[in-house]
Amino acid sequence: MHNPVQTILRLGFSFYKKSKKKLNVMEIKTELTYKGTRILFKETAKLKRNLINKMIDILESYGYEEMMIPVIQKSEIFSKKVGDENQNMMYNFKDAGDRNLCLAPEYTAVIQTLVKDRFKFDKDVKLFYIGECFRGERPQSGRWRQFTQFGVEILNPSKDYSDELLEIAKKMIELVTTNYEVNLDVTRGLDYYKEGKGFEIACPALGAAKQICGGGAYDGGIGMGLGVDRILMCK
Repeated sequence: MHNPVQTILRLGFSFYKKSKKKLNVMEIKTELTYKGTRILFKETAKLKRNLINKMIDILESYGYEEMMIPVIQKSEIFSKKVGDENQNMMYNFKDAGDRNLCLAPEYTAVIQTLVKDRFKFDKDVKLFYIGECFRGERPQSGRWRQFTQFGVEILNPSKDYSDELLEIAKKMIELVTTNYEVNLDVTRGLDYYKEGKGFEIACPALGAAKQICGGGAYDGGIGMGLGVDRILMCK
């Protein structure tokens, strides 16, 4: 018969033999967990869920509505959209019908297809989404192969919404920290931004992986994405 304590130790849980209390695990790591992904539990899961809920409250107070987007996408959506570096890190695969599919590396490229189709006659469509993104990054502090993106978009804007987006971004980030830097003129690594330019918000305390928000104007709209997991690290 297997010793249950030894089994738990093999799976990588923190466990104290003398303690009779329940495990107080915030991030569970096992040998079966794919590198660069995380199982969040208890306090960490609660913090993340609470932050997302508060971010939703802020967006809804500005009149934005939620959109839920599938994680599985057609690879062609991201061709020439996400830049060579990100395209090389995409998780591509074929389904049983030999169709080229991928796990979404980000979602603005998906939104752009909707601008030209579903929303081409609508103005000032304000929406937000919370989606899991997948990129074959080399895992390190602040960089994961699966992470949560909070996206905010205005489709077919009739005016300049830059100030509103920046105001919203600051409010969302300040739910966790006031220690951040704003750069309104950066070169973005995503090819769909106009002139390759946009804005960025960084948390210096995170070091190399300090970007927590980025966005800009693109053909048919303007928007931004916030890294929920990184924002939590600023706490």
